[in-house]
Amino acid sequence: MSEKSVSTVVIDAPLAEVQAALFEIGSYPEWLSSIKKADVIERDGENRVLKAKLAIDAGMMKDRVTLDYDWSAAPAALSFTMDEADLLTQMDGTYLLKAIDADTTQVTYELTVAVSLPVPSMMITKAQKQTIDAALKELAERVA
Repeated sequence: MSEKSVSTVVIDAPLAEVQAALFEIGSYPEWLSSIKKADVIERDGENRVLKAKLAIDAGMMKDRVTLDYDWSAAPAALSFTMDEADLLTQMDGTYLLKAIDADTTQVTYELTVAVSLPVPSMMITKAQKQTIDAALKELAERVA
């Protein structure tokens, strides 16, 4: 099992704009380089994604995963857990959002990944960190 990786970024954009970009999972391939395809499978009564199948290419982490999204802490947080995948055995994450002021938002991304292949945990942790850092950078660029 892998360790959780965490990074935080402060984005010069209002909380609502950051939430709008982050909460529209179907548009991830437009701005998130590690997500090559996102197919929304199920939505709730508020049109929020409950389940999506994503094609991921994040360096050594290449897979097709089906993720279940948890909106219970929204709009302050969006969490996901892996339902199924080809190679990964775990992919759990949470985006935590907090308004610093009217025009600035802090986003923390936590990610835990485990693979079915014999890969040293140090390499998994490094890949997680790179994935998180890239996702936060690309989110900031998306709402800038």
